[in-house]
Amino acid sequence: MGVWFCPPSNAARGWPAQVARMISMVETRNAATKVRIALVQMASTSNPEENLDKAVRFLHEAARLGSQIVCLQELFRSLYFCQVEDASLFDLAESIPGPTTERLEGVARQHGIVLIASLFERRDAGVYHNTAVVFDADGSILGTYRKMHIPDDPLYYEKFYFTPGDQGFRPFNTRFGKIGVLVCWDQWFPEAARLMALQGARIIFYPTAIGWHPAEKSRYGNIHQQAWQTIQRAHAIANGIYVAAVNRVGHEVLVGQGIEFWGSSFVADPLGVIVKEASADQEEVLVVDCDMSSLEDVRRNWPFLRDRRIDSYDSISRRWID
Repeated sequence: MGVWFCPPSNAARGWPAQVARMISMVETRNAATKVRIALVQMASTSNPEENLDKAVRFLHEAARLGSQIVCLQELFRSLYFCQVEDASLFDLAESIPGPTTERLEGVARQHGIVLIASLFERRDAGVYHNTAVVFDADGSILGTYRKMHIPDDPLYYEKFYFTPGDQGFRPFNTRFGKIGVLVCWDQWFPEAARLMALQGARIIFYPTAIGWHPAEKSRYGNIHQQAWQTIQRAHAIANGIYVAAVNRVGHEVLVGQGIEFWGSSFVADPLGVIVKEASADQEEVLVVDCDMSSLEDVRRNWPFLRDRRIDSYDSISRRWID
């Protein structure tokens, strides 16, 4: 018989109260393994200050919902300007730290949240980066991640604007755990996710700006979107981590038919299961509870990190193996 059925003499000794305390301790420990994250999916306009104001409103909402780590989409302060090559658009870039980071510092500090914000960084004249800034819960800047993989595709002329990152792949120790931050095109490279995971990142965040070319949507739209989601779910599985991708929404036209951004921000767990997914065309704050204790269970049963043949991978750093 368990303690819940003990005779009155035992109850008089306070056993039920002891059991209640034990249960409370277990619940507290389990709660401590959970991290509530939020992805802010929004439509941007041509007005940077308007976009910043909107993002701040969404951050307040994410905090009200109990979020501890909040991530904004890629280059949220502007339209996705890389649809064209126009030197005047370098005027959108800003210094880090600067006015935007100062405002976001205040929001992070006010709500005690970890915040990831993607900005167009002006490092110096002629040197610009696609940069994610990570703020800790006290408002301080933990550091930055400069996008490493820079695409050059129709309507995605990023090589014209962005110098490749030079900080490598390194996670950030935040108040709510160690996280990795990569940006958009980085999503397609398993090496980047692996390096983050091998340094202890438990969640990888991907600020994103990806969508359909309208003329191709009917033929390739579903294929492209599923490929985007599948590769990131694979990162979650291969590394036994959570993956969180936050995309923008809206049809932005700077040239031709522009880009229809497909939203669909999502979080995948260490088994690759999509825990929650946003709509394809609506602004929203996607809130997800991530259970960090599940990493232990998954990695015990799928010990991919244990079974890696690190003695046989030297050639992986070569461009091509002839």
